[in-house]
Amino acid sequence: MGEKHLEQIQQKIQEELLAELEQGMSFSDEEMRDEIELRVLKYGQIEYLTIEEKLELAKKIFNSIRRLDVLEELLEDPDITEIMVNGPEHIFIEKDGKLMDSGKKFQSRSKLEDVIQQIVSKVNRVVNEASPIVDVRLLDGSRVNVVLPPVALDGPVMTIRRFPETPFHMDKLLELGSITQEAADFLRTLVEARYNIFISGGTGSGKTTFLNVLSNYIPVTERIVTIEDSAELQIRNVANLVRLETRNANLEGKNAVTIRDLVRSALRQRPDRIIIGEIRDAAVIELLSAMNTGHDGSISTGHANSPADMLRRMETLVLTGMEIPLAAVRSQIASAIEIVVQLGRLRDKSRKVLEIDEVCGIDQGEIVLRPLYQFRETENSTRERVEGRLMTTGNSLLNRRKLVMAGKERTVEIS
Repeated sequence: MGEKHLEQIQQKIQEELLAELEQGMSFSDEEMRDEIELRVLKYGQIEYLTIEEKLELAKKIFNSIRRLDVLEELLEDPDITEIMVNGPEHIFIEKDGKLMDSGKKFQSRSKLEDVIQQIVSKVNRVVNEASPIVDVRLLDGSRVNVVLPPVALDGPVMTIRRFPETPFHMDKLLELGSITQEAADFLRTLVEARYNIFISGGTGSGKTTFLNVLSNYIPVTERIVTIEDSAELQIRNVANLVRLETRNANLEGKNAVTIRDLVRSALRQRPDRIIIGEIRDAAVIELLSAMNTGHDGSISTGHANSPADMLRRMETLVLTGMEIPLAAVRSQIASAIEIVVQLGRLRDKSRKVLEIDEVCGIDQGEIVLRPLYQFRETENSTRERVEGRLMTTGNSLLNRRKLVMAGKERTVEIS
């Protein structure tokens, strides 16, 4: 049976059922499945459908009426980490680190719009022409961004970023070659000794995943407050955990709750550590203040192509939020941030730790970065596959005060 003919049968059955629903008929999910199967069997006897075609047809119809249509099958695949919908006819996915066309499409633009409304309505959010951009989260924790016309020129755009049911651990990153055992042990000691760590990297470099991994090293006896734009962190080993999430303004432009608001609130909740999912605005002011006023061991992430770029970006973000001399800004950053971990996504799509730097204060008005580990490619690298290793630079950690206080000084020796 041709694909186009199956789509026509699917469309007929869906129209029949939707017409009955509009007339006031009600079906539970189980009753809907039974009704769909009966109608597929009826059409199957006329059209001579195979058993496989009947099962697939019934599944597609149910997903279209009661689930997220063609997206449902993609969401059921645990290996798919991102779904990118560029209008009704173009759905791309990221699977095993590779970007590809899913081969699926919506029957119409209106069907895609219905699915979008179904998603946002479940979390009491609104998206329309007047308010064409929205960020929401599915029940399984997946993050959804929607952009509608007239902002999106070629039809509704939706991006779904999915997260694994079980968080990544350092063992998995070691298995993937993203980091070496020596560097992993080094970072574990720094987290336990309460160094302030900033994770930097580009889009899709694995910053949130790495933040989750480092959070597993936090002692279970501590109280942690996490602050995020959209909740993605999966900290499960700490019982005394407070999770906070921002809130966008309502249709009147009021009642927004920002990262800055949440950081200020978190400081009154007696946290041992504050973890901010991503810094992208003047909230960096509150983060630096927290790090400089006794909340050691705090961790955050930000977008930048290098540790130096990250620190310069932090300077800019601070200056957008308050008018103070640049020298004072740099002094605040240099005294707050102690370690910068740079992540990157290489040309073969692999994600790796590219650099670990120590922030060593101010020299001649500039923040000094001291590289401790750097990723170096080997001669075996090709255009298709990157071969290399995170190597020590020969520099040792200078700021060892927290190691001494934690009784871990002898455990950190960079060879």
